[in-house]
This record gives sequence, structure tokens and C-alpha cells, in this order.
Amino acid sequence: MKVILLSDVKGLGKAGDIKEVKDGYARNFLLPRKLAVLATPEAIKEFEEKKAQLEAKIKAEIEEINKIKEALESKKLVIKHRLGANGQLIGAVTNKEIAEKLKEAGFNIEKKQIEHTSIKAPGEYEVDIKFSHGIHAKLPVVVEGE
Repeated sequence: MKVILLSDVKGLGKAGDIKEVKDGYARNFLLPRKLAVLATPEAIKEFEEKKAQLEAKIKAEIEEINKIKEALESKKLVIKHRLGANGQLIGAVTNKEIAEKLKEAGFNIEKKQIEHTSIKAPGEYEVDIKFSHGIHAKLPVVVEGE
């Protein structure tokens, strides 16, 4: 019996695969648990349409993320921070602080997307911002004393 997998099934395949399985396995396990549907011509056509729509949506998302990435990498973020007597920062520049500065600049970046080591001295740094689909942007950050 041919079935279209709706979700990943260990030992059988990934979601979207069309597999030939034994009738009992399909009737007693896959179909009742909604892990697969029968691979009728209508179901295959419908699945292909949904897959094409999903791929188009993902492509549009990737294009949008790449635009944001290019804008971030061409921008230099300047953060003013208080300095102590020894020329070091009082405290550290945090993800939250960088996210707030980016929001002021018009970027909707959450603090959990920002990855950097603790910035405790004035200078120029490169901060990694991660997006979905495995895309990363390198944001130049300049920390200055006030």
C-alpha cells in the first residue's frame, strides 16, 4: 500500500515521503495515528500543491531575512556606556542593551537572537545575530565611554 508520510516516522522516512508499506502496518499503525494518508492521485496532487506553497513562503522569508542581514551588516551601531576610573566599562554591554539600540534604529531584533561574549571594554566588536533558516549576520558594534 502506498502512503504519504505526514510526519517523520523512525525507520520509515521523513514527512512528505511517498512510501510503499505493508497493508497491516498502514491500517493499524500509520493511518490511525495520522502519521500518513493513502497515496491516492488526489492526495498526491494536494500534497504537491501544499509543498509548493510552503517552499514559496520559505523562499520569501529567506529573501526578507537576507535584506535585513545586509542592512545590519552595513550599519555600525554605536553604544555609549559609562566608564570607570581605570578606563573599563562600569558593568557590561548586554544583549538587551544591543537589542534596544537596534529597536531605536528600526530593526525588530530580540535579545535572544544576539550572541556575543561579554563586552567590558570600549572598542569595536562584531556581534553575531542569528535568524531562522540558519542565517547569521555580523553586526559591527562600537562601544564608547561617556
